[in-house]
Amino acid sequence: MASTDNDLRTRLEKLENLFRRAGTAGERAAAGAAIERLKDRLDSEQENVEIELKLSLPDTWSVRLFVALCRKHNVNPYRYPRQRRTTVMVRTNERFFDEVIWSEFSKLQSELGNYFEETVEHLIRTVMHSDGDDSSLEMVQLPQS
Repeated sequence: MASTDNDLRTRLEKLENLFRRAGTAGERAAAGAAIERLKDRLDSEQENVEIELKLSLPDTWSVRLFVALCRKHNVNPYRYPRQRRTTVMVRTNERFFDEVIWSEFSKLQSELGNYFEETVEHLIRTVMHSDGDDSSLEMVQLPQS
């Protein structure tokens, strides 16, 4: 990959020199078209490059959801030794990650948060017969040491 990238950049540099020295309009147009093709090829190769991403997720439910989504899309999640249980590593194409995995995770994470909130509210209201409102809690001063 790196040698191909370097080869393409070398060819691009040569074509740009040819474009600057072109004697006729036809030579200039041909060199310009070749430059555009090489730039497009370089861009497409850079889009296919895999990068390593480190995600620090807020809780174990988020980790489980994220890992399931990664596996669904054939992306292998992993963790290095001594990393926290809420840290997940993936190696994937950045564009694919942003457009597919992260987009889907964000939507599902939001739904999961709403579901947990509704469940907790229901339990507090029906089982504990309370509203759980913390806005009227008394502020207490900590003793000075």
